[in-house]
Amino acid sequence: MSKRFGAVVAVSGVLALVGCGASSATSFESAGGDPSSAGPSADPSADPASPSKDAPPQGQPQSGQLTAGVWDDNLNFDFFTRYAKAMQSRLGGLPNFSEQDRLLGRDRAFAPRGAAPRGLDLAIVFDTTGSMGDELAYVQSEFESIVGSLRAKFPGVAQRYSLVVYRDGYDQYTAKSVRFMTDASAFQRTMARESAGGGGDYPEAVERGLEEMVQLDWDQASDVAKVAFWVADAPHHGGSEVRVANAARQAAKMNLHVYPVAASGTDDRAEFTMRSVAQVTGGRFLFLTDDSGIGDTHAEPRIPCYFVTRLDHAIERMLEIELRGTRIDPPQDQIVRSVGTPVNGRCDVHGEQLACY
Repeated sequence: MSKRFGAVVAVSGVLALVGCGASSATSFESAGGDPSSAGPSADPSADPASPSKDAPPQGQPQSGQLTAGVWDDNLNFDFFTRYAKAMQSRLGGLPNFSEQDRLLGRDRAFAPRGAAPRGLDLAIVFDTTGSMGDELAYVQSEFESIVGSLRAKFPGVAQRYSLVVYRDGYDQYTAKSVRFMTDASAFQRTMARESAGGGGDYPEAVERGLEEMVQLDWDQASDVAKVAFWVADAPHHGGSEVRVANAARQAAKMNLHVYPVAASGTDDRAEFTMRSVAQVTGGRFLFLTDDSGIGDTHAEPRIPCYFVTRLDHAIERMLEIELRGTRIDPPQDQIVRSVGTPVNGRCDVHGEQLACY
């Protein structure tokens, strides 16, 4: 996949959030039971490793335009275990997680909840290389409605926001971040200054983005929910898989739940890494779909059944789950389509009951 060096798309109109507070900081698988095969509607002729990235999006990106699916590998742990083994036997250079890492992730996801969180630390981690230019502004614009809705639904939950952006080793920067802040307007201005560019080859400095993420000034209190949405379309470089795995383990120790969002062009290595990071940290895997008609073709994940909703609805639902501590299925009127014929939130795959979101 060729990353366009000259591609620069200003990130604007993002997070015009409700309310302003005092800033705490302003610095800088066919579904037939084979977990290793692509989903039911995958195009076998598609090459996710070399998507075409042409012009940036036309017009002003607005919330509610992108669509996505959600998958919870901890709810389908046996299925995930088979998928992980199949991928590890086929691909090299994958981050290695032990059985204990996996079991701790599963147990963490189902641990009893205490009191409702009094706060939410929300970080956004972006691959800002040139190939993300045609989706970056759209993906970021979704957060405008999400955060406003959360403020309305959870007025007693204090929210803080942070940003991590990363590219590759020879770009203008490899990774950088902004400290958590409560001032939504200041965060919007920070986001608007970022752009997509650079890259050059397919893999990116994923390990630096995740390391920057765990080094943020997270609130260490147990009654503050810690969530990161990691939006990317490319895997890590070979040789950096140990650092990727170590960053995920550190996030798990911090009770930081990572929610990867796979953009167009995501290949098998990127999907495996994203799903693994979500699994061991107690997060969930989100993936953009073609239903919106925006951006390049999105590769079908190796997942047999799921619901497609708007991306902003999916992210908002994940954050509600974090704050309420209970599973929330998508309302019927939010479902764009379903894959794998789920019934009451479950689907039968060769006699195995799988849960879908």
